Amino acid sequence: MATLNLLVLVCFLYVAFLFTIAFGADRAARRGRGTWLRSPVVYTLSLSIYCTAWTFYGAVGFAARSGLEFVTIYLGPTLVMIGWWWTLRKMVRVGRSQRITSVADLISSRYGKSNLLAVFVTVLAVVGTTPYIALQLQSVTLSFAAFAANEPSGTDLPNQQSIALWVALGLALFTILFGTRNLDANERHHGVVMAIAIEAVVKLFALLAVGVFVVWGLAGGVNDTLARIDASPIAAWEVSGSRWVGLTMLSAAAFLCLPRMFQVMVVENEDEGHLRTASWAFPAYLMLMSLFVLPIAAVGLDVLPEGANPDLFVLTLPLQDGRDGLAILSFIGGFSSATSMVIVAAIALSTMVSNHVVMPVWLWITGGSAVMSGDVRNVALLARRTSIAGIVLLGYLYFHVSGGGTALAAIGLVSFAGVAQFLPALMGGLYWRAANRTGALAGLGVGFVVWLYCLFLPSFGPSPVMPQAVIDHGLFGLHWLRPQALFGAEGMDPLIHAVMWSISLNTIVFITVSIISFPRPVERLQGAQFVNVFEHSGSPPGWTGGLAQSEDLLIMSQRIIGGPQAQALFAAAAQRQGLAGYLPEPSPEFLQEMERELSGSVGAATAHAMISQIVGGASVSVEDLMAVADETAQIMEYSSRLEAKTEEQERTARQLREANQKLTQLSVQKDAFLSQISHELRTPMTSIRAFSEILRDTQGLKTAEKSKYAAIIHDETVRLTRLLDDLLDLSVLENGQVVLNSQTGRLGPLLDRAIAAAGVDAETFRIERDRQAEDVMLTTDLDRLAQVFINLISNARKYCDSPSQVLTIAPKRQKDRLLIDFIDNGSGIPTDHQSMVFEKFSRIGETKAGGAGLGLAICREIMARLGGDITYLPGQSGAAFRVTLPQPFADTTPPVSA
Repeated sequence: MATLNLLVLVCFLYVAFLFTIAFGADRAARRGRGTWLRSPVVYTLSLSIYCTAWTFYGAVGFAARSGLEFVTIYLGPTLVMIGWWWTLRKMVRVGRSQRITSVADLISSRYGKSNLLAVFVTVLAVVGTTPYIALQLQSVTLSFAAFAANEPSGTDLPNQQSIALWVALGLALFTILFGTRNLDANERHHGVVMAIAIEAVVKLFALLAVGVFVVWGLAGGVNDTLARIDASPIAAWEVSGSRWVGLTMLSAAAFLCLPRMFQVMVVENEDEGHLRTASWAFPAYLMLMSLFVLPIAAVGLDVLPEGANPDLFVLTLPLQDGRDGLAILSFIGGFSSATSMVIVAAIALSTMVSNHVVMPVWLWITGGSAVMSGDVRNVALLARRTSIAGIVLLGYLYFHVSGGGTALAAIGLVSFAGVAQFLPALMGGLYWRAANRTGALAGLGVGFVVWLYCLFLPSFGPSPVMPQAVIDHGLFGLHWLRPQALFGAEGMDPLIHAVMWSISLNTIVFITVSIISFPRPVERLQGAQFVNVFEHSGSPPGWTGGLAQSEDLLIMSQRIIGGPQAQALFAAAAQRQGLAGYLPEPSPEFLQEMERELSGSVGAATAHAMISQIVGGASVSVEDLMAVADETAQIMEYSSRLEAKTEEQERTARQLREANQKLTQLSVQKDAFLSQISHELRTPMTSIRAFSEILRDTQGLKTAEKSKYAAIIHDETVRLTRLLDDLLDLSVLENGQVVLNSQTGRLGPLLDRAIAAAGVDAETFRIERDRQAEDVMLTTDLDRLAQVFINLISNARKYCDSPSQVLTIAPKRQKDRLLIDFIDNGSGIPTDHQSMVFEKFSRIGETKAGGAGLGLAICREIMARLGGDITYLPGQSGAAFRVTLPQPFADTTPPVSA
C-alpha cells in the first residue's frame, strides 16, 4: 500500500522535474535556441489548462451524479475551436497588433484605452477566479485524504487547511520564479508554457492509464463495461434540454473569457498559424480526456461502497485494487491539472492587477508625471510578484472560509458564470463599431451584480452576507428579488437561472447604453481598428511626435524598463535613422515602437497615457479616418496626407536647422582652434627663441642659470612636440595610415596603467572599479586602447565640477561585445554640446584646463580603427562615455603559452 511519505516524495520529485523543464526552456529561449518552444504542438498542449482538477476528478463525479451532462464541459470549447475559429483568429490578430497583455487590456484598449474599464474587468476577473483556485487546492487535499484513508495503520491526514496552505505557497513560489522573469509583452513565458505542455501530457496519460485499468482490469473488457454503464444509475439520468444548452454555451463563453485561457491562447501565441493545428488537435485532446469518464464513473458506482465520493473515483479505484503505482500516477495527473491552472491564472491576473490597478495608483501617488523618480520596472516586478502571492492567498482564504465540501461542489460552474460576463463587451468590441465604454461599463456592472447576488454569494450557503431570510423571501422582503427566483422565475435550475439573467441583462444594458450614448473619437478609432483588423494595417494609431524631446523620452523609458534596455532601444532607433549616439528623432514609428516596449511593463493604457504626457497627441492613419467617417473619406484622406507632409517637412526643417547649427558651431570651433593652435605653437616657440638668444648672447652666465634656461627650452620643446604629435596622430588616424599592433592582455592591468599615466591623485580624485568584471582577456591594440582610457580619465579629472570627484569605471558583457562605461559625478555636458564633443575643433569646457580639443576626436578615430565605438551616454548623473569593443573576448582563464 502506498504511503503518504512516498506520495510526498513523488510530489517533490515531480515539482523538481517541472522546475528543471521550466528553467531549461527559459534558458534555451534566451539563447535563441528554443525554436521547438514555438511549435504548434506546444501551443496546443498549453491550451490544456482548461482541463483543471475539476475536469480531471470532477468530470467523473459529474457523470456519476448527472449522467451525460459532463459532456457539455468539453463540448463548448470544441464548438469554439471548430466553429468559431475565425473569432479566435481575430482575437489573436488584435492581441498582436495592439500589444495586448490580458483580457482586461483588450477590453480597455477597445474602448478608448480606458483604465477605469480595465480596473473593473480586473476586479471581476479576480473575484471570479478566486473560487476556482480554491477548488484546485481542495482537490489536492482530498487526494491526500484518499491516500490516508487507505493506509493500513489508519494514519490520520494532517490538517487539510495546512496542506492547502503549503500547496498554495509552493504554487506561488513557482509562479513568481518563472512568471515574472521579464516584463516585455513581446517576450513569452517560455518556461511556464513548456511546463504546462508537459503537465498536459502527464494528466492525459494518467487519465488514460486509469481508464484502461478500469475497462480491462476491473470491468473485464469493453462489452462488460458497456453492460455496467447500462445497469448503472447513469443510464437512467434524463438530460434537461435547457440545462444542456445552457452549460454548453456557458463552457464556450468561459473558454473565450477565462483569464488563464486568454493568457495562453492570445498573449502566449507566437504564430497565428498555430490556431490551425489547435482547431483540430485540441478537440482531439478533449475527446481523449473524456474517453473513459463514463466507464470510470459506472464501475466506481458498482464496486465502491455506497457513499464513496464520485469525484475521487479516479484515485480510489486503483487504491482499492492495490495498484499503488497507478494510484500515484493518477494523483500526479490531478496534481498537474490543479497546479497548471493556478500558475497560469496567477500570471494572467497578476499582470492585470499590476498594469491596471497598482501602476496607475503608484504613478498617481508619485505625482502623475511620466518623468518621475524611481524605477518603474522594479515597482512593476514587485507589484506582479506581490499580486501572485495575494491571488493565491485569496484562493486559500476562500477555501478556508467556505470549509470545502458541498460549498465547493459546483464552484467550477460558478466561476465560469462570473468570467462569462466579459462576453458581451468582448464580442461587441470585436464586431460592433458603435459599442462604447459607457455601454461596456454599464453592462459589466449589471451582469456582475446579478451574478454576485444570484450565484456567487449563495454558493457559501446561509451566511451573514447572504442570510437564509434573503434566500427565502428576497432582498428587503421583496419576493421578486429572491436570489434563485429573480423577477418571479421559479422552478429553474439555480445555475441556469443566474446565467440567464446575468448574461441577458448584461447584453441588453450594454447594447441599450451604447446606442443612446456617443463614443469618444478615440473609441471610434479603436473600434475601426478592432472590427476591421484584417482590412487595416493592424497597427494602432501612431504619434505626431512633433513636440517630443528625445532626452525626456529616454529618461522616462529608463525609469520604466531599465537603463540598459532603454539605451539599447534608443541606440537601435538612432542607428536606423542614420544618427550617431543614443537620441533618435521622435518619429511616429519610433514612438509606436517605444509604446509597445513600455506596454509590457505598465500595460497598453498606462504606456499610452505616459507617452501622451510628453508627446502631446496621436496621429491617425488615412484608413482609420475613412472607416470612422465614410461620408468625408476624401476630405479626411487629403487632410491626413497634408498633415503627414507638413510633419515630414517640419522634421526635415528641424534636421536642417540642427545641421546648420552644427556647421556654425564647427566654424566657430575651427576659428577658435586656429587661434588656439597659433597660441599653443607661438608660446613655446617664443620661449625657445628667447632663452636660446639669452644663452647665445649673454656672457658669463652661471652654470645654474644655464641649466635653468636649458630646462625651460627642453620643457617647451616637449610641449611643442606633444602638440605636433597629437596633430600628426589625428591626421594619420583620419587617413587610415595607422598600423595596429594586436596584443593580448587583461582589462584590469590595462586600466591600472591608464590611471597611472593620467596622473590621478587618489586623495582628490576617487575611482570606483569592479575588479571581478575587469577580469577579461582582450585581443586588440592595447597601447591604442590605453590611449583612449587615458584621455577619458584625464578629461574626467579636468572637467568634473563636483567638490568630491568620483569616476566610476563599469565594464559589462553584452552578447559578443564588451561595454566599458566611464561615468563621473559632475554636472555633465549640456545637451546642446553633446553632439560636438567628438569633433576635432571642439573643447568640452574652458573652466579648468586648456588644450586644443583633440583628445576625444583622437579617441573616436582610434576606436573606429579598433572596430569598436565611443559614444556619449545621455540621461546619466554626470558626464558619461561608453567604449564598445565588438570583437570576441576570451574567458577569465589566461591563454596557455606554447
